[in-house]
Amino acid sequence: MDLSAVLSQSLLGDLAILVRRGVVGPGLPHRQAAQVVSLLSYGFGLYGELRQAAKRSPDRVAVIDEEAGEVTYDELLGQTERTSEVLRRRGIGQGERVGLLAHNHVGTIAAMAAIAALGADVVLLNTGLTAPQLAVVAEEQGLSLLVHDEEFASVVADLEGHPRISESELAEAVAHTERPPRVPAVGAGRTIVLTSGTTGSPKGATRPTPPSLGPLVSILDRIPFNTGERMLISAPLFHTWGYAALQLALALRATVVLQRRFDAAAARWALEKYRVHAHIAVPVMLARMLELPSDPGARGSRHLRITAVSGSALPGGLATAYMNEYGDVLYNLYGSTEASWVSIATPADLRRAPQCSGTPPRGTVVKVLDADGRPVRDGAVGRIFVGHNLVFDGYTSGHSKEFVDGLISTGDLGRFRDGLLFVEGREDDMIVSGGENVYPDEVTVVLDRMAGVRESAATGVPDQRFGQRLAVFVVPEDGVTLTAEDVLAYCKANVARHAVPRDVHFLEELPRNATGKILAGELRKITGG
Repeated sequence: MDLSAVLSQSLLGDLAILVRRGVVGPGLPHRQAAQVVSLLSYGFGLYGELRQAAKRSPDRVAVIDEEAGEVTYDELLGQTERTSEVLRRRGIGQGERVGLLAHNHVGTIAAMAAIAALGADVVLLNTGLTAPQLAVVAEEQGLSLLVHDEEFASVVADLEGHPRISESELAEAVAHTERPPRVPAVGAGRTIVLTSGTTGSPKGATRPTPPSLGPLVSILDRIPFNTGERMLISAPLFHTWGYAALQLALALRATVVLQRRFDAAAARWALEKYRVHAHIAVPVMLARMLELPSDPGARGSRHLRITAVSGSALPGGLATAYMNEYGDVLYNLYGSTEASWVSIATPADLRRAPQCSGTPPRGTVVKVLDADGRPVRDGAVGRIFVGHNLVFDGYTSGHSKEFVDGLISTGDLGRFRDGLLFVEGREDDMIVSGGENVYPDEVTVVLDRMAGVRESAATGVPDQRFGQRLAVFVVPEDGVTLTAEDVLAYCKANVARHAVPRDVHFLEELPRNATGKILAGELRKITGG
């Protein structure tokens, strides 16, 4: 088969997926034309996607906000364009950077899209940043303006040299600003996402604007989102996964349900109240929802077809427990801020192997390589590399990740087994104890299955005799008393001898950042390491 035939087959396959998911389909000719013109003029960034959705389905509810209520796509586009006018009068345009420190609400979406419409860069700030951390980030990113929710007034109070505007001030200005007759089509601004910073200071990673519908096709090929459905986004919008879900929702003209902060009971209520079809979350959120009293009778009345998680590894047993409660609806996307997606596990994959990360989706190449950049044999552990058309553009510091033959390093170790990808942990998390390689994740997977354990974590600490030793951190379930001897005995019965931890620490909760990732640096402080 020649190259032209391969390309034609690929394009036909992409089109078939878009038709199946409802992205391409019948509609009023004038609205279809306006939709296409919007994408051609403004591209596939956040503003372009919002605009195309508003032109195609202006009266469809775009957002159900717990405070603002229902907002249609035309209303959201109007709010966005008035916001862009307010920001333009403050001097924001191409080349400027605007920081956004906000929770999940309709004003956050309008601000993101407005900044993009102006061709400026939006810097998505983690809501867990302290005042000193924010000051460092603001300086490093050269923020021209900071937009923040009211509750962060104390965090931004001493920020010098960077103008700021609160959510209420911006809303007041927007309410008294006429919608501009036309928003000029300028080059799309970049989106800068802060890396999680679980072991050090967060870095700014520049996300490229999607060049086409290709990235959308890659996700829809594996996770069956449909056009026009309701999507509860619990993952923070400042996080790569929450932001990606928002892009996806706009492309699909979905109705996005937003709650400012995640609460397990409130999320389950929203699933049923709004008849949600898809829930976007991070794994720890599902774990908290499973701590609620079981409600098997509600399964028949739920509309939930998809629960898609990303952002951290699935704790041992979580996939099976969740699907037993909510049905076989769980999809696990393995990716990173830098690499976007790598692989996706379907419910069938997770029933077969609950700890797996699935397989690479359409248009994605994943290889597991040794230290010399050569593919390892099936089942062997190596470094994970990935390639597709939405890998990040580099860090704002000018640095980048390692590339091998056009594939970017994820920084993780993993293996392929029986066609499925398994992630063993971070390259810098693996420890060598007494000459043996030990992967902390393999121990926590076992510990999370231990009766009486709510959750666990593990990390390496220096050891004079063995070089490094493994320390584990255990959060018992409420009302349960465990001893270090209990934990060690369980590990000895379930992991290899060299992987048995030497230190056991009991905590009331694991230190996590605002996206639910465990802070390894904080754990090491506990050990004195």
